[in-house]
Amino acid sequence: MKLVEEVKSHSSKWIKTKGEGYKNFYWQDGYGAFSVNPKQIDVVINYIANQREHHDKKSFQTEYRNILKKYEVEYDERYVWD
Repeated sequence: MKLVEEVKSHSSKWIKTKGEGYKNFYWQDGYGAFSVNPKQIDVVINYIANQREHHDKKSFQTEYRNILKKYEVEYDERYVWD
């Protein structure tokens, strides 16, 4: 967990140097980690590039719940969202 804290801290400081639009950037308290099949890297890159449009159709929360359900991950809603 200490590593995640460091990544979030350093990346927050870095992104705030990228312009006025990022001055209020912050990470949520929690985090999720997912592995990616190396053969699917292009799919992931495309997903990230089109994330804004994608989440106009399906909310992040809905998508996240669907992923958890698909892979049978038990979770408690009280601890998933800020």
